[in-house]
Amino acid sequence: MAARRRSLVLRLVTAAGLWAAAALLAAGILLSALFGDAVERGFDARLGVILDSLIGSAELTADGALDLALPPGEERFNQPYSGWYWQVSLDREPVLRSRSLWDRALPGLVANETPERRGELSGPRGERLRSIERDVALPDSPSLLRFQVAVEDAELVEEQRNFQSALVAALGLLGLALVAALWVQVRFALEPFGRLRRALAAVRGGREARLKGVYPGEIAPLIDELNALLDHNEIALVRARSEAANLAHALKTPLAVLANEAGREHGALAETAARQVDVMRQQVDRHLARARAAGGQVLGARAEIAPVADELRRTLLRVYADKHVDIDIARTPGVAFRGDRQDLAEMLGNLLDNACKWARGKVRLDARSAGGRLMLSVEDDGPGVSAPEREAVLTRGTRLDESVPGSGLGLAITRELAELYGGSLTLGEARLGGLRAILNLPASEEEVGS
Repeated sequence: MAARRRSLVLRLVTAAGLWAAAALLAAGILLSALFGDAVERGFDARLGVILDSLIGSAELTADGALDLALPPGEERFNQPYSGWYWQVSLDREPVLRSRSLWDRALPGLVANETPERRGELSGPRGERLRSIERDVALPDSPSLLRFQVAVEDAELVEEQRNFQSALVAALGLLGLALVAALWVQVRFALEPFGRLRRALAAVRGGREARLKGVYPGEIAPLIDELNALLDHNEIALVRARSEAANLAHALKTPLAVLANEAGREHGALAETAARQVDVMRQQVDRHLARARAAGGQVLGARAEIAPVADELRRTLLRVYADKHVDIDIARTPGVAFRGDRQDLAEMLGNLLDNACKWARGKVRLDARSAGGRLMLSVEDDGPGVSAPEREAVLTRGTRLDESVPGSGLGLAITRELAELYGGSLTLGEARLGGLRAILNLPASEEEVGS
């Protein structure tokens, strides 16, 4: 729900939809008022025609009585209480009236100085009538006669209601069409941002090193700035790694000299110097590994597992040729690490080297990716490590068997590198009988779900 509230498309469409709804509502009110006024004027014009016909057919007989030569032809004037009435009055007393009035009379409108008046009044059955009346003096008539036509406005109201219903339906459909058009327009206008998001995901997932694609002129400067930022970040990290590596290599030679000199001497001072030299070597190795791991922060870094594993296998087969170790690599096509290739070789090389040292004759590497994570499993058929000792061997400088060559730094460095990438290294019992090392690392998103 929070994501919907933050949606730019939803906000734009909602704002535009509210303005469109307000505009349609105002248009509907205006059109309804205009139509009602037009219908009323048309209705009044119709009454005026009937009134003119009534006045035109009125005449005085020889004895001075009023008569209609041609009464209005509307049949409803002859149906009792039909809602259609006419009446001729003299001094407010009816002289002639339509049969539809039966024995009732129409009340007059409020008199004013104008000869013709229009308005509403109540009919014989209490119905609302729209009336028009005019005071006319016929030839040879000493008094003014009031001619009046009144018709129930139900027809007028029904016509207005039908128009309003049709208007609401039409404006409703128009509103929906406008909202749909707005949605399509906004989605089309914001589509470049969707491509930008996918391009950024490709860079973050290691599929691309830079943002690619053709974008509108309003977004193109942003793309250029982002690519420039990526270039600057990569250059800065490469420079930092290079400086750290240069410093580490510069320190290794003096440390080697100190170690050789301490080895020639005997006594407490020589032993202390040797121990401190060893501590400094470990610190140099540790910080050099951290500097190399900075490559994992470079967006777009990606390393295939298979080429690195094959290269390490060939190297280790030569190193441990006298042991005749069989290194089996379970190949999963396309599995890749989202990070620096050198760091992957460092971590995987340490695990395979450790397995070859302790294996009796069999080492197996298995690689797979799922859910955005890369799982590298290295196991051997050696003596293994007991559960209480597994955490100890991950500590720098810890060696369970001094007879086997090594510094005790490989697994510790591997764990530190993995943690710098947001991963982990865990130890367990292998199916081959020895130690199983499981390296959990971020996978390249190109392979997620494949």
